[in-house]
Parts: sequence; C-alpha cells; structure tokens
Amino acid sequence: MLKYIHLNIIVIINNIRKTMISEELSYPSDFNAEVKNATEKLYKNVSKIIPEVEWPFHAPLIHEINKLKKEKNIAILTHNYQTPEIFHCVSDIVGDSLKLAYEARDSDADTIIMCGVHFMAETAKILSPEKNVLIPDHRAGCSLSDSITAKDIRLLKERYPGVPVVTYVNTSAEVKAETDVCCTSGNAKHVVESLGTDTVIFLPDEYLAKNIASQTNVKIISWKGRCEVHERFTAKEILSYKEQHENIVVLAHPECSPEVVAVSDFTGSTAGMSNYVKDNQPEKVIMVTECSMSDNVAIENPNVDFVRPCNLCPHMKRISLKKIYDAIRFNQHEIVVEENIINKARLAIDRMLEIGRK
Repeated sequence: MLKYIHLNIIVIINNIRKTMISEELSYPSDFNAEVKNATEKLYKNVSKIIPEVEWPFHAPLIHEINKLKKEKNIAILTHNYQTPEIFHCVSDIVGDSLKLAYEARDSDADTIIMCGVHFMAETAKILSPEKNVLIPDHRAGCSLSDSITAKDIRLLKERYPGVPVVTYVNTSAEVKAETDVCCTSGNAKHVVESLGTDTVIFLPDEYLAKNIASQTNVKIISWKGRCEVHERFTAKEILSYKEQHENIVVLAHPECSPEVVAVSDFTGSTAGMSNYVKDNQPEKVIMVTECSMSDNVAIENPNVDFVRPCNLCPHMKRISLKKIYDAIRFNQHEIVVEENIINKARLAIDRMLEIGRK
C-alpha cells in the first residue's frame, strides 16, 4: 500500500514538473488584431529589414515585452550589435558602450535589462548598485574580456611600477577594479592623453592599442587580446570590396587590425560610424564591424546603400526576444558584483565618464 502511494506521489510530482516546464516554455504567439494594431508602427520602421512573413512571430513577444516593462518600471538598454527586432522594437536606450554606461547610471528604472554582453551588464551594476540588473543570457561573453584577468593586471603593475593602467571597458568587473581609468573605443585616445604621462599600459585589445599608438606620442604597453569579430577582417578583403563597388565608403571599427584601418576611409566607434552615415549620407557604405550594426543603421538611413560583410558576434546573438521576455517574467540572470569590487571598479569607470567623448 505504501509503495502504491509512493508511486502515485512520484507521478503527481512529475506531472507538476511537466506543467511548470510547459508554462515556462510558453511564449506569446497569437498575432491577433490587438497585437497587429499595437505593433504596426514598429513594423513600418523595420519592414525593409524584417520580411513581412516573419513579423507575426516577433510581434506578440514585442507587444508583451513593451507592456510588461512599463508595468514593472524596467528599462531595456541595447547595444548597437543587437538585431533589429530588439534594437528598434523593444529598446528604451540604444547606443555604444559609452552611451549605455551613462544611461545605466542616470536611469530612473528599478530594473535594467542589458541587451548586450556580460561586461556591459556588470558596468551597469557597478554604476547603479541599487538597481536590479539583468542580462537575458548569462553566457553572452566577450573574447576581449576573457583574454585578461585581475591577476594579469597586478603582474603588469609589478613589472611597470608607476605606469598608469588604461583598461578598455570590454573587461570584467575584477579587471576594472585593478585599473586607473577605463575607456571605450570612442574615447580611448582622449583618455590616454588625459593622463599626462609619457607611457601607459593599455589593455586588453592589441589592435585598438596599436591604432591609438599611431595617433599619439604616448608610449603604449599593450596586451594580446583581440575581438573575435573584428580580427577576422583583412585588408585584402576590404580592398576587394573597393574594387567591386565604385565610390564605396569604408567605415572601420578601431578593434580591426591597423592594416584594415589603413585602407578604410573612416575609423570610429559604433556611435562614430553611425553618426558618420547620418551626417554624410554616402551613396554606398560598408561598415567593417558586427553584421547587425549595418541593419540598424540602414533602417535610420534609407537613402544609403549598405554592403554587408557579415561577421556575427556569437555572444551578442545569444540575446533574443524570448530571452528578454523570460528575464522580465522570471527576473532571471541577475548580475551580482561584490561590494568591494564595485567600489574599486567604480572609480575607473567614473573617471572615464568624467573625461567623456571628445
């Protein structure tokens, strides 16, 4: 008898688990009149990028996310590398790493959802430790961030005593805590020269360090980190595009190699590239960076023809509408940073924000 009861209890528990899993994996999918009307304007903005046949799959999630974030006082901060249905349809703030850092600090939201990679979410937490900071997928990392540790920084400071450490924002909270000042690709040269020294340690992006070194008299001690997206571009590839497309303007990210930068027409951060297109309206352009960036800028500049060298960031692409929805629903993937790390890292980030973008 006891065995029979025990088996029944197991069956009941398993059924409850199945129901819970089923509920957790269910997502809004009804493309009804309410959803269609509520998302019609959003679709007009992205219709040249997202095929009409795909919209009914995105729209119910977009509609539900936009309702829930208002109810729960959530701000969705999104990097330029996210896909258009995220970037243009559910985001409150979009931009490069520097802009997202400012906005995370100044946001009035109770919860921030960072649609980017892990170091961006950590930066938001450091700047707003009282806020609940979530990332839709904890696995969204960064090859640059993974290339260096806090121990590496301490060893470098022992080797080069007294030399200030400038750390690219694409690093972990622990690394930032060992740093004198952070920078982004948009203000790296400005930060390096603001220190008033003849030598700096610049970490971890080898290519960004070399590109900055070519623009300044400050001696730069660099590291061997590279972005797995930008390091794949070659000068030969860029020259081939120029041969195939007459009058094309090449915009390169400074995480590309110096050889790629040398054959490009403009080099700048994602914000810098976006502003270049908006201000200059070139007839045809190629953005030598992550693929979704071109889609997002193309939506805002319909008269510009974009040639897309499609290198995707596998980490950025871990973020999806479903994962954003789950983060809101279950308050999951919270970013936790130890208080002592926050206090140390905050100093380096605050100095970066004070220097700003030149």
